[in-house]
Amino acid sequence: MPQIANWSEMPAAVRHHLTKRMHERSIHLEDLNRLRQWVETRPEVPDGDWYKDFGSFKLCGSGKLPKTFLLRGQAAAGKEL
Repeated sequence: MPQIANWSEMPAAVRHHLTKRMHERSIHLEDLNRLRQWVETRPEVPDGDWYKDFGSFKLCGSGKLPKTFLLRGQAAAGKEL
């Protein structure tokens, strides 16, 4: 299984989209810090769609790339990590 990509490994378009969604969804710095700590562990992720629930938001991805943020209560597709 692949490991999640860190920020510098992501295409610019993906980084831009994630930044935009982070602001639109008003994700707090404390929550982003929990996300950063998780990503730093270089977790394995499935080749297909997946999501990680952080309580106040969900990170959704496909393969090694995170794709978007969802708010609490929004339905996510794929394998839950």
